[in-house]
Amino acid sequence: MTAKHPIDSLTTVTDLVLPGETNPLNNLFGGELLSRMDRAASIAARRHCRRIVVTASVNHVAFNKAVPTGSVVTIEAKVSRAFTSSMEVYIDVWIEDRESGFRTKANEGIYTFVAVDNTGSPIKVPEIDPQTELEKERFEGALRRKQLSLILAGRMKPTDAKELKALFLGE
Repeated sequence: MTAKHPIDSLTTVTDLVLPGETNPLNNLFGGELLSRMDRAASIAARRHCRRIVVTASVNHVAFNKAVPTGSVVTIEAKVSRAFTSSMEVYIDVWIEDRESGFRTKANEGIYTFVAVDNTGSPIKVPEIDPQTELEKERFEGALRRKQLSLILAGRMKPTDAKELKALFLGE
């Protein structure tokens, strides 16, 4: 299986925040944003492996900035690392100033998807070959995040998490 570049999975979804999608403060509901992020991330994961994908976990979401009614929201998702059958997808959420058109990063998230066959069994996915400095940074971080997740789930011993240990102990 040939490795792919993160840009091959890039998915960009742009939409408008309507009043029916907002809370009493006139900001986009968090759940609505999560749903949009999940859809964009699932498309990115599917573009990477060209198979059916299912959401395995929402690893991280940061709601750093409110998204007001009327905002133009752009969600950018791309695979940051692929493991055997799973893929980490990094998602950036941007809002556009109505007058200047300047984009500000409002939120971000990291989701994990698993590629499956028609019976729902996990299948192998292509590796990722990061190109840019940001892609390389996210690629390296993905392994540490996976190790931490496995440790917390009791599926990996902390002593076996070499990359994670190196982060804290400088090894």
